[in-house]
Amino acid sequence: MVNEWRDRWREGRIGFHREQIHSSLVRYWPLLGVTPGTKVLVPLCGKSLDMRWLGQHDHPVLGIELAPEAIEQFVAAGAGEISRYRQGGFDVCRQGNVELWCGDFFHFHIEQAAEIGAFYDRAALIALPPATRQRYAFHLAQLIPPGARGLLISLIRAPGDEGGPPFGVAAEEVRELFEPNFQVTHLEDGEPEPGRGFRESVWALVRRGPSV
Repeated sequence: MVNEWRDRWREGRIGFHREQIHSSLVRYWPLLGVTPGTKVLVPLCGKSLDMRWLGQHDHPVLGIELAPEAIEQFVAAGAGEISRYRQGGFDVCRQGNVELWCGDFFHFHIEQAAEIGAFYDRAALIALPPATRQRYAFHLAQLIPPGARGLLISLIRAPGDEGGPPFGVAAEEVRELFEPNFQVTHLEDGEPEPGRGFRESVWALVRRGPSV
């Protein structure tokens, strides 16, 4: 899967990338009550413009991305000085209040996540095949402190459509994956996307723990 993901970025097969801020982020993030200044984890971040939006709304952002091509395209489209360094096995690129860690999300450990207090997943869960999604949900839970809030945007595909990525993740699976460690609230299902045969589903998550 690693090679396939890198090939997609090299060849420009990135139909999952949006050229605008996601409307569900704009609509629902303010309702989560995440305190300004809270660092937001964005797994499998690509070159998402949503990270810019979070940064502009007083959130330091830590994105994790496997493809260096995505990171280079993100900073090339931005403004401001770029700093680069190596930390914990990751090549890190920082521009403004967005830092991008190039490497495998599953190799990002709790010691590196000490400052993280929220998360945003628009294209991580749905990029993973079924066999990997349980591992993803568990690893995310290990990185997020009790009481931390996040926004998850998944996909619902039409019956019989097993294509992907992006993969469809039914509501039942979202709850099965995350409810052991998160309070899960379904916010909305979007309208079917023209010509794509799927629609998005938006969820609010709160990490369970002593403070929840």
